[in-house]
Amino acid sequence: MSDELLDRLTADLRPTPRRALQARLFGWAGLGIVLSAIIMLAWLGPRPDMMQAPGSMMFWTKFAYTAGFAIIGGIAALNLARPGGKLRRQVIGLAMLVLLVGAGGLLQLMLMGPEQMGRLVMGSTALRCPFYIVALAAPIYAAVILAMRRAAPTNPTLAGFAAGLFAGGAGVWVYAFHCTESGMPFIAIWYTAGVLATALIGAVIGRFALRW
Repeated sequence: MSDELLDRLTADLRPTPRRALQARLFGWAGLGIVLSAIIMLAWLGPRPDMMQAPGSMMFWTKFAYTAGFAIIGGIAALNLARPGGKLRRQVIGLAMLVLLVGAGGLLQLMLMGPEQMGRLVMGSTALRCPFYIVALAAPIYAAVILAMRRAAPTNPTLAGFAAGLFAGGAGVWVYAFHCTESGMPFIAIWYTAGVLATALIGAVIGRFALRW
């Protein structure tokens, strides 16, 4: 009798496409990024020198750094959406990324001299920057969490952290199109702080939002 019942329950099941989770996760994240960009344009606006900025090395440094955060965060979120997912490789990649830009920041400080330290480290938006990043990451985080809830994360807190890392990376990438700061120490400190704050908030929310 039990075999017949199992046969009936599984008769109409169809195999899940191999890339279904990736499509769902990154599809929802893409919608969140679009919404975040719309919010940034309406709330903060693009940087006033947007037409000239791509001609500077700092623009592409910020682009690469923030995109690196988003890519590492996306891989982490995809891994943690599955049972038994790990963060070890992503943590190593994240540490290497931050250390690379941090080393660039130290080099810039040495080349520019101590009189430029305040401008390079604090800029004019240091106290606002992390809060803007967290705010712009919020719709992306919500989208990623909705996608992950339909997956099978076995560690809700760690999965929430990974979702926050993904959202923070994508959010800071969006924010970089508004930000005019040109100091690498600023980027290494305050951009990183905004992303990690989003990841920590994400861990707290994920503990409850991703619980089975």
